Amino acid sequence: MKDPYEVLGVSRDASESEIKAAYRNLAKKYHPDNYTDSPLADVAEEKMKEVNEAYDYVMNSRKSGQTSGGAYNNAYSSSSRYANVRMLIQQNRLDEAERILDAETEHSAEWYFLRGMCYFRRGWAQQAAQYFQRACQMEPNNMEYRQALNNMTRQQGFGYGGYTTSAGTPSSECGVCDVCAGAMCLNCLCRGCGGC
Repeated sequence: MKDPYEVLGVSRDASESEIKAAYRNLAKKYHPDNYTDSPLADVAEEKMKEVNEAYDYVMNSRKSGQTSGGAYNNAYSSSSRYANVRMLIQQNRLDEAERILDAETEHSAEWYFLRGMCYFRRGWAQQAAQYFQRACQMEPNNMEYRQALNNMTRQQGFGYGGYTTSAGTPSSECGVCDVCAGAMCLNCLCRGCGGC
């Protein structure tokens, strides 16, 4: 996914009215009704979809208090290597996302996090929590990974303050984050997911 602010043609510190105005202008430009019986109809429809997704993302981020695009920076800019995988997960195209991840020989913290997101979207909570925990162990200061793990452990009843490993030993590698922050993180990543 491209940077949503770039898609809308606005800066990260643009006001809400500037964002809405930019969206309206782009919607007028790319609206499918303008391209009826045109060979550009498919291109315009794809562009309109991209504009809608960018607008939804920016407005939802701002509603959750992320006015400077902080979650976007974590979710997409942290590694362009996995931007496509993140987009596939958002679109619930999990088989494709997993094929890309399976082809990787190096498993970074982000790799473990994204693998966990695939499991999460499939409803495999225990596996997801294990992968989130591994991502947190590799990058303990990454809030995106910590929030995902903390939200998952609360949902699964593993206890407040750390995931319990299969050996039964509690691990507090990732600490405890605010419940709302964890929910916001997963909401951003799982937009459209019935469980989020």
